[in-house]
Amino acid sequence: MNDSAHHPHEHGHHKDPAHHEHGHEHEHEHEHEHEHEHEHRAPGHGHHGGPAPAAVAIAPEGTVYTCPMHPEIRQPSPGNCPKCGMTLEPVMPSLEDEENPELADFRRRFWWTLPLTVVATLMAMFGHRIVHGGLPQQSWLELLLTTPVILWAGWPFLVRGVESIRHRSPNMWTLIGLGVTAAYAYSVVATVAPGVFPSSFMMDGRIGVYFEAAAVIVSLTLLGQILELKARSETSAAIKSLLGLAPKTARRIRPDGAEEDIPLSHVHVGDVLRVRPGEKVPVDGEVLEGESALDESMLTGEPLPVTKRPGDKVIGATINSSGSLVVRSEKVGSQTVLSQIVQMVALAQRSRAPMQRLADVVAGYFVSIVVVIAILTLFVWGFFGPQPSWVYGFVNAVAVLIIACPCALGLATPMSIMAATGRAATQGILFRDAAAIESMRKVDTLIVDKTGTLTQGKPAFDRVLPAPGLTEQDVLQMAASIDQGSEHPLAHAIVAQARQRGLALDKPESFESSSGIGVRGTVRGQRVVLGNTALMDSEKVDWKILQAQAESLRGEGASVMYLAADGRLLGLIAVSDPVKATTAEALATLKEAGITVVMATGDGVTTARSVAKRLGIAEVHGEVKPQDKLALVERLQREGKVVAMAGDGINDAPALAKANVGIAMGTGTDVAINSAHVTLVKGDLRAIARSRLLSLETVRNMRQNLGFAFVYNALGIPLAAGLLYPFTGQLLSPMIAALAMSLSSVSVIANALRLRSAK
Repeated sequence: MNDSAHHPHEHGHHKDPAHHEHGHEHEHEHEHEHEHEHEHRAPGHGHHGGPAPAAVAIAPEGTVYTCPMHPEIRQPSPGNCPKCGMTLEPVMPSLEDEENPELADFRRRFWWTLPLTVVATLMAMFGHRIVHGGLPQQSWLELLLTTPVILWAGWPFLVRGVESIRHRSPNMWTLIGLGVTAAYAYSVVATVAPGVFPSSFMMDGRIGVYFEAAAVIVSLTLLGQILELKARSETSAAIKSLLGLAPKTARRIRPDGAEEDIPLSHVHVGDVLRVRPGEKVPVDGEVLEGESALDESMLTGEPLPVTKRPGDKVIGATINSSGSLVVRSEKVGSQTVLSQIVQMVALAQRSRAPMQRLADVVAGYFVSIVVVIAILTLFVWGFFGPQPSWVYGFVNAVAVLIIACPCALGLATPMSIMAATGRAATQGILFRDAAAIESMRKVDTLIVDKTGTLTQGKPAFDRVLPAPGLTEQDVLQMAASIDQGSEHPLAHAIVAQARQRGLALDKPESFESSSGIGVRGTVRGQRVVLGNTALMDSEKVDWKILQAQAESLRGEGASVMYLAADGRLLGLIAVSDPVKATTAEALATLKEAGITVVMATGDGVTTARSVAKRLGIAEVHGEVKPQDKLALVERLQREGKVVAMAGDGINDAPALAKANVGIAMGTGTDVAINSAHVTLVKGDLRAIARSRLLSLETVRNMRQNLGFAFVYNALGIPLAAGLLYPFTGQLLSPMIAALAMSLSSVSVIANALRLRSAK
């Protein structure tokens, strides 16, 4: 929030059109990153291709399905991605414990056909000792055993392979489909019409068949898919745990005083609710009666319970630990903090990391290159290899097709992003998209606001100093009268003090907020202004008669506002805002990480310097307007700095949007400031250090995954092609290639899931 020497009206949440303007300006800046998402978006979905907000814990009616590797693919029913053939999954997981239908289907196909695969493999290895009547009968037996495996268990993979060719989008299923079909079709012909093959294809008295290789490839691919689908389901565990936080019912107090339990979906804005000890707060609201400590750790990552009294705001899904509270609901359904957190996490999980672009380019050409390598392998072995050369060539070509799975490459960054955003949400850190996670680790300069960021943002009245000839009551009564129109915390402190003293307040006849410098209006026919020295100068008010007293108060860290009526100075009011208990620790951590902290505040220069001195901040800018903060961000960027801006108010929107990383200090009322890339639910600066560490860990994890996928293919393809045969005399069996292919995707997902327990 812009902590001006006075309180601009636009601090009221979302009441200033400028807020929306800035938010959308920023969205347009990034539109090109999401253009491809709009192509496949189902109707009624939010910006950035995200799901339209929905109330927490609703049934999954109207569920939209998307691809983990291609988030631009969106459709209203389950199916496979037309680009990569991967199973689509819901954008927003539901709490229903229904098993993934495809996982159940694959498991059934795998277990029903595994005995056939095992018997066919044993027969291929030891058949000459088992089968009476010679090798031709063995080929017919293997055909009988493996046909159900290929044509029933492997049918989904064959369909995906055909679809990939039909969509002109070659992918891993193209390779698996080609490999399995080639091995099976070749073996069928060798069994049914062995006479069509030349004698060079003879092995041990029959034409060699590879039924067992085709069957093992199908079984291992099914196993790989089962493991992958199970692992992928764990990446949405964070959203499911957030969805599960919402209570199912609320206890409403009717106007006649009677109480009733109602479903959460029946709670409306303005309802009065009772929250008993041990219960969850149903929705966001304000405490009317009672006092209790609330456990907010599930949303903010803050372990200590927070005491709530009448007038304090409460967040839905937080746990009431001791006393009984009566709460008036203010936000329900998709407007609650919890719903917005769920929406932000889901949206971030489906965004693409800039690091993925290289993998996308490689994957685009990958399958075509692999098919060419497989054909070259066949012919090089056929013409130049040892006898039976064409059999060796065929087996190696199949091994090349099977081992070269681009799936690990495609999953490398999406899985890391999904795991990291889920982990961050449990710490009260919400990343807007994958780009924000990547950018955060590069930050070397942090610009912080004062009020609400370094300080508690709950200013308390300090004192009033009247000009000669006036009383404290006169000055406070006039200041509070004009301030009734403002929603700034400083205004609240002044109005609350006047009411506490029993002063009758006049209704202002007009009211106007001047961004960053104060307020103007008309009270009892007089033109009244309340704000900093810049406002006084613009109104030609001589404020210097109280300058010494004002400087003394500012030196103690208080915010000072001057009050004038019809051009005459009436006095000054001091309000103090204590520094958050966690601020000093947070700044020390940031300094250790090599981040330079700069304070930019609308407050007076002396006040700002006093607070900065206490906290060890070297660079301080006081009495800055929103455009000054924006200029400061631009200047630091020109100097080559990677700038993060942390603020909690609408006036910070331009600077938040311009910064390399804009960090909104969510206070439990505005979780999603449109301009910010990162939102800290608790508004605790320590979370900035945490988010930077998580960014470093995530990028390291993505690099590990991409590196593994690249190295796997760089080594696997030459091995499968038989490059080491002249030196070792060993060839890579297509069955080993299938096992390696399945394990590659699973290992990438397993590595990404390590982020869920990152410290």
